[in-house]
Amino acid sequence: MSIEPTTSEALIQESLERFLLVLTVSLTVATLPQIFSWVRQIPYTLLLVIVGLGLAFVDVRLVNLSPALILSIFLPPLLFEAAWNLRWKDLKRDLVPVTLYAILGVLISVLGIAIALNQFATIPLATALLIGASLSATDPISVIALFRELGVEKRLSTLMEGESLFNDGVAVVAFSLLVGLALGTNQFELRGTIAQFFAFAGIGIGMGSLIGFGISYLTQRFDLPLVEQSLTLVSAYGTYLIVEKLGGSGVIGVVTVGLVLGNFGSRIGMNPRTRLIVSEFWEFLAFFVNSIVFLLIGDQIQFGSLARNLDTIAITLGAMLVTRAIAIYALGALSNVLVKSDINVRQQTVLWWGGLRGSVSIALALSVPIILEAREEIIATVFGVVLFTLLVQGLTIKPLLKVLNLLVDQTVRQNYLEAIARRAALKRVLDHLKEGQDGPDIDWEFYRYQIALVEGQVKEIQNNINQMRIKEPDIQDFAREQFKEELLAIEADTYAEFVRSGRLNRDLAPFLQDVLKGGD
Repeated sequence: MSIEPTTSEALIQESLERFLLVLTVSLTVATLPQIFSWVRQIPYTLLLVIVGLGLAFVDVRLVNLSPALILSIFLPPLLFEAAWNLRWKDLKRDLVPVTLYAILGVLISVLGIAIALNQFATIPLATALLIGASLSATDPISVIALFRELGVEKRLSTLMEGESLFNDGVAVVAFSLLVGLALGTNQFELRGTIAQFFAFAGIGIGMGSLIGFGISYLTQRFDLPLVEQSLTLVSAYGTYLIVEKLGGSGVIGVVTVGLVLGNFGSRIGMNPRTRLIVSEFWEFLAFFVNSIVFLLIGDQIQFGSLARNLDTIAITLGAMLVTRAIAIYALGALSNVLVKSDINVRQQTVLWWGGLRGSVSIALALSVPIILEAREEIIATVFGVVLFTLLVQGLTIKPLLKVLNLLVDQTVRQNYLEAIARRAALKRVLDHLKEGQDGPDIDWEFYRYQIALVEGQVKEIQNNINQMRIKEPDIQDFAREQFKEELLAIEADTYAEFVRSGRLNRDLAPFLQDVLKGGD
């Protein structure tokens, strides 16, 4: 006797099979660099896009990508993970340029692309504005991953990631305001539009802060790593859904809650072990989601639609690159004048070329209402531009870094860190030997031999470290930064210990941060 599955059960089973298929393909592709060394030259996210394109070329569609899937399921964990790992002290230093890029940069991008499309492609202004809004959000996940792998200076990553986190929210808000114009249901009114924008952003920041600080103080009351890890996951999705229900920007809400928990909650409410567990969980989740998203982006390409809209794609691409250059160089210069940001031309060039478009742009284009006649053209144009930025800009960012001399020899740094770790480990062994030399089980001659052996190894490693510092002047600056980070971490953990024990009722501001800065 067989039991036939119901329609709903069959749909669930089909969805599960498709999900497992996507997961199998994406994880297989992600492991290719470990098998074939030549593949390591391509960031795994771009490799996934290429494989997705191959599947699309033979008309194999894994999953029907929808805006709800991207914005509600994929986007919250990606935003939260990036915000969790973004240190406030780094962001605060560059808050002015990041804010300028995220707000004025989006405005320049939207208007510039819209005017170019209206003038050179005779696309109605309202439709052109929607394309501009869709493509104003940067998504430099591949570039940031490459930065970390190549050892590019941390400040470039902070500028690019900070801009991306905030301009995602601004772009989504701008798109929401412009959809009504394209449909003819809303009229543009400057004062009302500005007020609506601040309402969107304000609700997101307010609710994100409330949830973030609430969870931070809640986790002070217990030390349960799995519960605290689960709370961060609930906060990412919960914040997005609550803020969207309240009429605010869920993207801005998730970024806010991620920043609060990553910089405040993880310090006062989590011990170092729990913080490590949570960080590793989010690193895995970001890898997991990225593997799926980038594969599906490539798999959704409709080559016939791209071919029909090549002229529009070319005009949009040119306008996007020009407006990006205007925004980065002009706003960078303005920031240098206003707050002495000291963002040089080489860094600005990387920020310009590294401003890839990705999942947010795709989601916004797909969310264009079906009743809009130009919907197919909007989707094709956005997909074409996103594809160019991922494949052309994404694959040429490494040569650009080499040309601009912004690469650091990561091998030297890794060797230095390994030598430091070995020295620390052997010193602990030496301390243990000296503490136990009076033990009854081992004779003194054997102890003396072991102590001399370890002391010789420590001396040899110390000589290697000194040679590296002489040969590589950058290592000295790197060592200082590592040491400062260690001191600040010890200070923050001490404050957190006092708060958890009830001897302090609030976390103290990092005192050493200004002291160490003054010693530079």
